[in-house]
Amino acid sequence: MKFKLPLLAVKNVNVSKRFYQELFNQKVVLDLGKNVTFNGGFAIQEDFAWLVDLPVGSVIEKSNNMELYFEVDDFDEFMQRLEKHKNIEYVHQPKKHEWQQRVVRIYDPDYHIIEIGESIGVIAKRYLNEGYSIEQTSQIIQHPTDFVKMFIKDND
Repeated sequence: MKFKLPLLAVKNVNVSKRFYQELFNQKVVLDLGKNVTFNGGFAIQEDFAWLVDLPVGSVIEKSNNMELYFEVDDFDEFMQRLEKHKNIEYVHQPKKHEWQQRVVRIYDPDYHIIEIGESIGVIAKRYLNEGYSIEQTSQIIQHPTDFVKMFIKDND
């Protein structure tokens, strides 16, 4: 058995497709009309209740029980892009976790949670470039030293 991809139920496939293309640079790899698969490894489906033989009202909006997670190298640039979309509803404003990663969470047009986080690799490189040791960086970003070592080559 092989897991293929998560699928999100959406009200309007065209609105959701445009949202993910414009804001997250997702490319459509398969468009079947009411079902669209993106290069990021997830799909959207219009008329989900009909597809799986559920009552129409049983597909619940804003259940807040899952999220899609994206990472960006330039968090500030992404936030500028996000600000241009005035109809975005935030789960929370940008914040910084104790492991020094800046994140923001928003809802997509169908109220699925989307998390956008600053790349952990970018954060590791930043601390290494500032002169912190591998061990110190590992402690700061709360990732194993082997993870931090992957970014030493990128700093040469």
